Amino acid sequence: MLVRLIVLVVIVTILFCLGSGLFFLVKDRNESTRVVKALTWRIGLSVLLFIFLMLSFWMGWIKPHGL
Repeated sequence: MLVRLIVLVVIVTILFCLGSGLFFLVKDRNESTRVVKALTWRIGLSVLLFIFLMLSFWMGWIKPHGL
C-alpha cells in the first residue's frame, strides 16, 4: 500500500510540473528560465519513479499479475 501511495504522489507531482511548465510557457514572454526548470523537475521525477519501480520489483515489494 505504501508503494502505491508513493507512486501516486510522484505521478501527481510530475503532472503538476508539466502543468506549471505549460503555464510558464504561455504566460512568460521574456527570457525566463522557469519553463526549463519545471520541465527539468518533471524529467528528474520521471527517472526517479522509473528507478523506484524497478527497485520495488527487484526487492519484491510489487509483483506482476496476469489479467
